[in-house]
Amino acid sequence: MFEKILIANRGEIALRVQRACRELGIKTVAVHSEADKEAKYVKLADESVCIGPAASNLSYLNIPAVISAAEVTDAQAIHPGYGFLSENADFAERVEQSGFVFIGPRAETIRLMGDKVSAKDAMKKAGVPCVPGSEGALPDDPAEIIKTAKRVGYPVIIKAAGGGGGRGMRVVHTEAALVNAVAMTKAEAQAAFGNPMVYMEKFLENPRHIEIQILADQHGNAVYLGDRDCSMQRRHQKIIEEAPSPLLSARVRDKIGERCAEACRKIKYRGAGTFEFLYENGEFYFIEMNTRLQVEHTVTEMITGLDLVQQQIFVANGEKLKFRQKDIVLRGHAIECRINAEDPYNFVPSPGKISTFHMPGGPGVRIDTHAYSGYTVPSNYDSMIGKLITYGATREQAIARMRIALSEMMVDGIKTNIPLHADLMADAAFHLGGTSIHYLEQKLGIGHNK
Repeated sequence: MFEKILIANRGEIALRVQRACRELGIKTVAVHSEADKEAKYVKLADESVCIGPAASNLSYLNIPAVISAAEVTDAQAIHPGYGFLSENADFAERVEQSGFVFIGPRAETIRLMGDKVSAKDAMKKAGVPCVPGSEGALPDDPAEIIKTAKRVGYPVIIKAAGGGGGRGMRVVHTEAALVNAVAMTKAEAQAAFGNPMVYMEKFLENPRHIEIQILADQHGNAVYLGDRDCSMQRRHQKIIEEAPSPLLSARVRDKIGERCAEACRKIKYRGAGTFEFLYENGEFYFIEMNTRLQVEHTVTEMITGLDLVQQQIFVANGEKLKFRQKDIVLRGHAIECRINAEDPYNFVPSPGKISTFHMPGGPGVRIDTHAYSGYTVPSNYDSMIGKLITYGATREQAIARMRIALSEMMVDGIKTNIPLHADLMADAAFHLGGTSIHYLEQKLGIGHNK
């Protein structure tokens, strides 16, 4: 087993990875920007290295600085967390070339699945159902673009091939708006991702967002760990996640899960990963694969009893999975609310000093957070300051526990989205079994393209 792992990330996920390592007796190295020098996980790490100023591109996205930190501390492996460099194939390659183990998939797999066009091609070959759309990237010829849209059928959504995190997407309802929308999305894609390629998909009117968690080793073994429903979202950003989905039967879940596991065997996938689908009228449509740990991995951990971070470490160490599909048993129900430092209704970020930070407790309550009373939320990074997770024998119990936990939670000094979560836990449509991915935007009066 590794003796020392460098954690190339910040915030709650840095603390989460650190805890998994400490439980296994592995020493940790925390890298941090100047803005994060007082962070809890930096103080708790065995060693810490400042890798640059507050700006992400000068610190957490600075590949030479991260590699150098691993070299000076004699770390053996690097865990990328999620976000930042976690799905950067060049980073994974540099890590391995520098003599360290990258705790994640191989660079070529990250490249394959990171480009949404090549990912869809790979999934079609593996028998995973995809959203109807363009065959590959859209051409420059306006006539061909119009022809493709007619074949797919309006409304359509234009997506950046190198996009992610809800960026680089535009919904088009009419032919008159199509060509201009494609040009604008291409320009945005070039600016944001350095890749102007875009593709077209059918825009589904009321789909759910269902994802399948998988684990695979380098010996050809792959299992799926149930599903998650992440339909409560705004502008393609998830707000609430739950497992399992209240919508799927065990038979339907197993059918799509086995296809995902088989796809992993075909592309020789290694590590943890997530297949994301839109689900409408009983049909699954593949949208992308995340070749990393997800923010919402917690709800899968609660219903399977597995520590996904430790499983990532075991696989990266060359070990075989210690279980087979028949050993994976889903028990109970789990819900996660992302706690963000932002206005609960207009979502404007609210960085600053937290004066009071009181976390709830009780049966079935889990908190993943790096924040504390006196902690200053920096303005340089994502607004998420923690995750509140509740578990129950039933969905109803998990919701009830979440409602109580939210009422006990106190964060003063900054604004948070706790009031929004409290509203959603009392929402009739959510109680009935969840909502489509457009529900929250419609409820709050936010348009798809705003």
